[in-house]
Amino acid sequence: MTSLTLSSNLPAADAVAIFATPEGVLGSLKTTAVTNKLKTALKDFKFTGKAGEVATLAGSSLGVNSLLIVVGVGAQPTHEAFRRSAGIAARQSVGRKKLAIVVGDDNIDAVGAISEGALLGAYTFNEFREFSASAQRDAVKAVVVVTHGARDAVVADAVARATTVTAAVNNARDLANTPPGHMPPAELAAHARKLATKHKLSIEVLNEKQLEAKGYGGITGVGQGSVNPPRLIRLGYKPAKSVAHITFVGKGITFDTGGISIKPHLGMHEMKADMSGAAAVLSAVAAISEMKLPVQVTAFAACAENMPGGAAQRPGDVVTAYGGRTVEVLNTDAEGRLVLMDALVRAQEEKPHLIIDVATLTGAAVVALGRRIAAVLSPHDDLRDYVVDAAKRSGESMWPMPMPSEYRPRLDSSVADIANIAEPLGSTLYGALFLQDFVDKKQKWAHLDIAAPAFNSEGPFDYTPKGATGSAVRTLVTIAEDVAAGLLKL
Repeated sequence: MTSLTLSSNLPAADAVAIFATPEGVLGSLKTTAVTNKLKTALKDFKFTGKAGEVATLAGSSLGVNSLLIVVGVGAQPTHEAFRRSAGIAARQSVGRKKLAIVVGDDNIDAVGAISEGALLGAYTFNEFREFSASAQRDAVKAVVVVTHGARDAVVADAVARATTVTAAVNNARDLANTPPGHMPPAELAAHARKLATKHKLSIEVLNEKQLEAKGYGGITGVGQGSVNPPRLIRLGYKPAKSVAHITFVGKGITFDTGGISIKPHLGMHEMKADMSGAAAVLSAVAAISEMKLPVQVTAFAACAENMPGGAAQRPGDVVTAYGGRTVEVLNTDAEGRLVLMDALVRAQEEKPHLIIDVATLTGAAVVALGRRIAAVLSPHDDLRDYVVDAAKRSGESMWPMPMPSEYRPRLDSSVADIANIAEPLGSTLYGALFLQDFVDKKQKWAHLDIAAPAFNSEGPFDYTPKGATGSAVRTLVTIAEDVAAGLLKL
């Protein structure tokens, strides 16, 4: 992983990044003369300083022995603008040893966002590269954030937080990028055990026999068609003093063929990331524990591989969820809600103050919101709107969607308590309404459908790589911080 440090002075580096607005460069380089030369060069380039604009210059022509990367942040840059621009600078530095990022005196409050963007943008996944020119794909080895003397505790704490949070995001990315043959449910559980050992967390893993014996019909039903049996993971952080207990529930479908209701082949390889919700909740708990927040946090990851084997569940089958409610399975490709229903019921047994589930649940969320925005649904309007705001502060894009009660009857089944699908239109809403049947009316609960932003099929942009993105990790951490600070009352 790329290292990140603070420095009061510009160190020797083979790449130097500096930010600019339409008004000019923010911060200074080696000397005033060098900075002035840079400003002149940018005029020659017709550089405007708009957000995301990039100019790369040979530093030797200006008196600096480095590649110079100038990134625009716009006229009135927000922390997210700095975060994205730092990510661009890090991506421009792939294959280099050290990137120094210069922070202007007027932008010291953005050091945390800049650090976060740089570490997120530096991410690469080379675990399975052997003979290709992987040296060109290696992340920059070290990032130095240059603050020109500003080194107070607030700055140091912001950098420490950024390091912890981005490590969690990149861990979630690694899990979801791992080929499905290398990440069956048992292997995901093994990774959770490593997190538990490293961060001194409690862990419980139920195997297929225990799941069947205890009545987890949803997880068992989805996983029964695969030679790789399902798992339910519980990872827990419990500080000595806690102001509240929050629970995260993640969908962990380690590969999704659609089961008997098989998916089209086009794009199916991306279904290795159908466990992005589980990756997010496990990684978020690890980060929260490292930050030592005074909040009890529990993660449940409901893990199965959805395959069309001879033992697979069929459309028309009825399964019994944990807790006793029966479900008619009309479509085996609507499997995420089946594993989540079991985990949600189990999570409520511990009486948490808040439950948030995270899932790549519906393709309809992508149709509704495009490729970069997650949907947030909750029967509690204030909680739904709060989560959207927390996501924005975290740098993640989420949008509120309704849960119309008049739609619920369309999930009625003629043979069971509920069916797992309704009509094709509005399936993001039906997915949330289905899950609501398994949540007590008094339980504070929100559902995050991250089907769109969890996996980036296109090219990299800003601090987002191609492939798994680690979506929702930052939002979950922010929610825990708000609870710890009393900003979210539960």
